[in-house]
Amino acid sequence: MNFAKMHGAGNDYVYIDARRHLPARDWHSLAIAMSDRHTGIGSDGVIIALPSDQADLRMRMFNADGSEGEMCGNGIRCLVSFAISQGIVPPDKSPVRVETLAGVLPVTPIRQNGEITAARVSMGEPRLRPPQIPVNIPDGPPVLNHPLTIDGSDLALTFVSMGNPHAVAFIDQPVDDFPLTRIGPQVENHPLFPNRVNFEIANILEGGVIKTRVWERGSGITMACGTGACAVAVAARLNSLAADRSVIALPGGDLTVEWQGSGEVILEGPVAQVFTGQWQP
Repeated sequence: MNFAKMHGAGNDYVYIDARRHLPARDWHSLAIAMSDRHTGIGSDGVIIALPSDQADLRMRMFNADGSEGEMCGNGIRCLVSFAISQGIVPPDKSPVRVETLAGVLPVTPIRQNGEITAARVSMGEPRLRPPQIPVNIPDGPPVLNHPLTIDGSDLALTFVSMGNPHAVAFIDQPVDDFPLTRIGPQVENHPLFPNRVNFEIANILEGGVIKTRVWERGSGITMACGTGACAVAVAARLNSLAADRSVIALPGGDLTVEWQGSGEVILEGPVAQVFTGQWQP
C-alpha cells in the first residue's frame, strides 16, 4: 500500500489513495497501526482520498486511536496537495471541493514556484448552540465561559463546533506551563461532551496573535489543529478578545483565521510533504 506522510504546521497524517483499495479496508485498525510512532509510520492519524458523487473528492480521516473524525483543517489542506500529486484532481483545479462529514468544503491551493506550499480553506459557519456541538447543557445561545473544574484547574470554556466539537479556555497562565497532558484527557472524556471533545488552551497576545496548545480528541497533544485554530479564533471573537483576523500560534507553526462574527470561517496555513513509502503489514 503506497502512502505519503504530510503535515500542516506539524499536524501530521498518513495519506492514502483509497480508490486503489476498494472495497474498503479496516481503516480503523490500519490507522492505529500506521499512527504508532514506535512500531508504525508515526502520525496523528490517517486520511484517505475517495471518489465523491457531490465534490471533486471525498475525505475520511481517522485519529491515532482509530476513531473517525468529522473534519481536519490541517489535513484537508494536505489532502488537496496529495490528490493533485496523485492525479485524483487536475493540477489546475481551484478551488478543489472536498466532501467531508462536516459538509463540502472548497480548498484553494497556494503555489510558490509551481509547488503547493499552503492552502486556504472555507471551513463553513461555526455551530454554536449546545446541541450542535454537542454539549450536555440546555439549548440556547452560544455558551461563553462555562465553568468547569478539572483536577484542581478552574476552566472557563467557550463551546464551538467546526464540524467537530471544541472547548476553548483563555487562560492567564502561560499555555506552555499548563498541565495539558493531565487535564486534556479528562476534558476530552468529561460527561459534559457526549461525543468527547477537542480541548484548546490559549493566551491572548499583542498584534492579533493567540498562542494556543491543543489536546485533540483521539490523538492527544498535537503540534497544531486546524479546526481547533478556527474554534479559538471564533471563541476569541465571541468574547471580544480578538478582531476579524487572528494568527493562531501553535507549537508546529502559525495558522491564520478570518471570521467577521458571522458567516464562514476562513483558514490559511502551510502544506508540506515529508516522505512517501510503501506499507507492508
